[in-house]
Amino acid sequence: MADRVSFEAIRDLIRAGRRGTLVTVVAGQGLGAKLLVTAEETEGTLGDAALDERAVALARELLGGEESALREVAERQLFFDVLAPRPRLLVIGAVDFAAALARLASQAGFHVVVVDPRERFATRERIPDAHEVVVAWPQEYLAEARLDDATYAAVLTHEPRFDDPTLSALLRSQVAYIGAMGSRRAHAERLERLRAAGFGDDDFARISGPIGLDIGAQSPEETAVSILAEVIAARHGRAGGRLADRAAPVHTLKERGEL
Repeated sequence: MADRVSFEAIRDLIRAGRRGTLVTVVAGQGLGAKLLVTAEETEGTLGDAALDERAVALARELLGGEESALREVAERQLFFDVLAPRPRLLVIGAVDFAAALARLASQAGFHVVVVDPRERFATRERIPDAHEVVVAWPQEYLAEARLDDATYAAVLTHEPRFDDPTLSALLRSQVAYIGAMGSRRAHAERLERLRAAGFGDDDFARISGPIGLDIGAQSPEETAVSILAEVIAARHGRAGGRLADRAAPVHTLKERGEL
């Protein structure tokens, strides 16, 4: 670990689309000292090993919620500046619902990638609102992709030849959300195949299947709303119920400050 945070380290983090937290002492001993924290590593120091350890834990906690914050630690004021790129939505399967989902998700601020090995389906003409349309077997794409906790995956193929290797790859990754399209019966059969492949109940708890919130969606556009609503709820740690039934405040402290 380097003793100082370099400008190049922050620049490279942002350019690579990676997430991190820059911690700065803004009051107290070591004023101006900085520590750059990512999910895997750190750079710099706040001048004390014990303080660094506490700051790293807080930085990674805040990184998960993508919220910057000011905290008092060991008689110092620390500012945690969360550097987070736009979230990424992987849409597996260039099916009829993919175009509507790509359109809504891009408007909601997601970087949308659609992956399908079928060239006649995975075209820019069919899905013009996706940022990337990739012709590849999903598991091969996923093996090379950066899959972190700012990545959300919607598996729309609902065919074993696509679903099984795709879900296996996603379950071995750190993606924040996995949704899979298909009926309850098809999903149960899918889980049995995954169980035979060595996955268990803890893994299955990560898969939302059938995908989406229960809003009675029928058309591709309504289905896209259902799926995207569940993705957004997962991103913010919400269950996706009615606001009228929520006992806690509707907005977080940060959200209330921005209104």
